[in-house]
Amino acid sequence: MILLILAFLGGVLTILSPCILPVLPFVFARADRPFARNGLPMLIGMALTFALVATLAAVGGGWAVRANQYGRYIALVVLAVLGITLLSSHFAEWISRPFVKLGNRLSAHSDAQADSPWSAAGLGVATGLLWAPCAGPILGLLLTGAALKGASVQTTLLLLTYAGGAAVSLALALLVGGRVFSVMKRSLGAGEWVRRVLGVLVLCGVVAIALGADTGLLTRVSLASTSSVEQKLIDAIRPATASTAPAPKAGATLPIEGELPALSGATQWFNSSPLTPESLRGKVVVVDFWTYSCINCIRTLPYVKAWAEKYRDHGLVVIGVHSPEFAFEKDPDNVAKAIKDFGITYPVAVDDNYAIWQAFNNEYWPAHYFIDAKGQIRSHHFGEGDYAGSEDMIRRLLTDAGYKDLPGGYVQPGASGAEAAVSSDTNRSPETYVGYARGENFAGGQIAHDDSFDYHAPDALQANQWAFNGRWTVHGENASLDKPGGSIVYRFRGRDLHLVLGPGMDGKPVRFRITLDGKPPGADHGADTDADGNGVVTEQRLYQLVRQTHGTGERVFEITFLDPDVRAYAFTFG
Repeated sequence: MILLILAFLGGVLTILSPCILPVLPFVFARADRPFARNGLPMLIGMALTFALVATLAAVGGGWAVRANQYGRYIALVVLAVLGITLLSSHFAEWISRPFVKLGNRLSAHSDAQADSPWSAAGLGVATGLLWAPCAGPILGLLLTGAALKGASVQTTLLLLTYAGGAAVSLALALLVGGRVFSVMKRSLGAGEWVRRVLGVLVLCGVVAIALGADTGLLTRVSLASTSSVEQKLIDAIRPATASTAPAPKAGATLPIEGELPALSGATQWFNSSPLTPESLRGKVVVVDFWTYSCINCIRTLPYVKAWAEKYRDHGLVVIGVHSPEFAFEKDPDNVAKAIKDFGITYPVAVDDNYAIWQAFNNEYWPAHYFIDAKGQIRSHHFGEGDYAGSEDMIRRLLTDAGYKDLPGGYVQPGASGAEAAVSSDTNRSPETYVGYARGENFAGGQIAHDDSFDYHAPDALQANQWAFNGRWTVHGENASLDKPGGSIVYRFRGRDLHLVLGPGMDGKPVRFRITLDGKPPGADHGADTDADGNGVVTEQRLYQLVRQTHGTGERVFEITFLDPDVRAYAFTFG
């Protein structure tokens, strides 16, 4: 129910998003006609089409997205024709004849005009193919959930609810706009003039979408960004799920949050034979959801490893559940290498199908669940931080289970490199995905989905903006470089800059060079670069490219690849 409310409110807020602006002329083009026969069918067609395409795009893979791109081309033609019909009454009469015949066949109640509900619904389908709302926190939450949990009735219902919310806000605007439109026609006698203005606006909207302004220029110049509003809605409705369970008062009974579910959904185990809730009875268990390219997980691992070592002989069992975020993290060889490189010796369950993830109803990387000796979940913690509180919880559950002579103090891993603790800069840049499925703040114009394209970064970037240079093919999950010499530019803030990278299908190493403000990084180089900014992509993982020795202010970062066929996935900062 909470997700449905969020989805509906996120859809309602879409009317304030810059990405909806090119669609508005199409909606208002029939504002002077009966709402039930024109506006309502159009909005229904638009909402259903968006929900269908979004569902396919979320769970069906790149082929659905490519199909949507062809649908956009067809829709552009349809809506351009609509604009011409508004400009020319003679063309409108000619073009409306087949729609009139089709409408009469489909509905016995249709009259011999082009504004039948069926033609309006057809216009809605075309508009739905063009509609590309900004992927703010709410829509991002829906699409991420769909990608993780797969096709389901719930996925489609959530996307329909989101589209329904948008349709409701557009319907209200249409009803009000229709009255204003009618008053203008009666008082000014300017029906034909208004019609032609609307035609111009429709054609301008088509041009804006064709040039990528619906997701590029409009997003950058508009002040009507709803991301912060949407995030506040998420925080207000779900305040307790963002970090840790409330700490009980001293001596208070811990809550029971559920039972340790079956772990049989694991596709493979490392460092152990398969474990079961029954085999773990009598032990205190910490379940750590992680994935090996997640920087937040990487920074948490030193503490999890230290707890496993410190309390291993005192009744604690730590289980890592590796639930992948990117496709390459499903490769068991990659996971095995990561486990070895990170020095993980406790049991790790490979959760490629998200069976354990769903059994816990988990939503975060990293996530820690604390289970007592009876197999009951007594507490949880999401994200980084509060390591002392987590260790206190471990000690309490061990004490309650009857274990004595526990080692004192708190673990102090003293981690370095990418595993070192995050900086204190709360204004550091956000996690940024390079693929178009979840990409934000791209400043290089329209992204060509799954097509090779020559990109040119602007001369100047605003904070947290990024862009490509060179010939790239951008996929939903990553971007691949088609020719050597291509680069990615990012104006970031933070002590550390990381980028998840991997070589192409042939696995050949890819050389690269980074700069900060146009110069070699010097002492500010990361663990995977030298002072001159040189590095090599040899495997699919997170690469630490920058670690500033002093300060966390804004810098312009650029990584140039000297070889082709690199895969770039996501930036993270520390």
